[in-house]
Amino acid sequence: MAYGGPQSLDDLPGYLADIRRGRPTTRAVLDEIAHNYRSIGGTSPLLSRTRQQVSALAGRLGTGRFECYLGMRHWAPWIEETVACMVDNGVSHAVSLVLAPHYSRISVGAYQQKIAEGLEMAHGNIDFIHVASYHDAPKYIDALVRRVRDGIACWPEPERDQVHVVFSAHSLPARIIAAGDVYDAQCRDTAQRVAAGAELPDRRWSWSYQSAGRSPEPWLGPAIEDHIGMLAGTGVRHVLSVPVGFVSDHVEVLYDIDIKAREHAFSLGVRLERVPMLNDDPLFIEALAETVETHASAWLRGTVDAA
Repeated sequence: MAYGGPQSLDDLPGYLADIRRGRPTTRAVLDEIAHNYRSIGGTSPLLSRTRQQVSALAGRLGTGRFECYLGMRHWAPWIEETVACMVDNGVSHAVSLVLAPHYSRISVGAYQQKIAEGLEMAHGNIDFIHVASYHDAPKYIDALVRRVRDGIACWPEPERDQVHVVFSAHSLPARIIAAGDVYDAQCRDTAQRVAAGAELPDRRWSWSYQSAGRSPEPWLGPAIEDHIGMLAGTGVRHVLSVPVGFVSDHVEVLYDIDIKAREHAFSLGVRLERVPMLNDDPLFIEALAETVETHASAWLRGTVDAA
């Protein structure tokens, strides 16, 4: 499962209405978000990227043992409709996997609620095992470590030891911390593991959040633009962005990092580069496959025993 995204600018009002649960979107916000999508080509690449990931995962898992389905939280193909299709196809056991490595009740938990709603709508009874997170999956970490090393290598050799790595993930409302949510801890744990794997000293990396929502409540920080400003104030002139909370290309990366954050960095005299997203990187797909197989292991053993 993934978040979903508009396939054209005409889809944008409906897409935002779904995210906002029917609450009206002001013209100013609609125009701003339309500008963001227009800046990256007028559509979200998320669906095509997610289909590539699902296809790669299906190939790795192998036909005969698994069948992979795709559902989106806020746009077609809807999770609820996908669950109904699974019910119609006679699926009895399933592993749910969100293409977001870090758990939060208001993010990954919301996908799981969509599954429950889909089962209720379809009057179905599928035994689901939910993958809560895979923020520390070794091959996910290794794939990111490789990107950090390759990213730093984009700078001339005399400047490479001056590159500061900024890890980030999508911000969420700050109230989740008081509620005991593990999201912040898991995000920072991923960053720590990747930094260790890339042999970055503590002074060469840091954490930030990005893409905060527009509600008036406090959101997790520091925001990446503010953080880049702080780094610039300490003399940092080279920054490598590593959005560990995202696993494919979409607007929060292609606009929020590549355009908005980069322009802000440039205004401060800072060169900002970003690592390529994981997308269907074979090492990342291997991490997802191992996660699915681990969660389905009891069923697989049962199938083998029955045979």
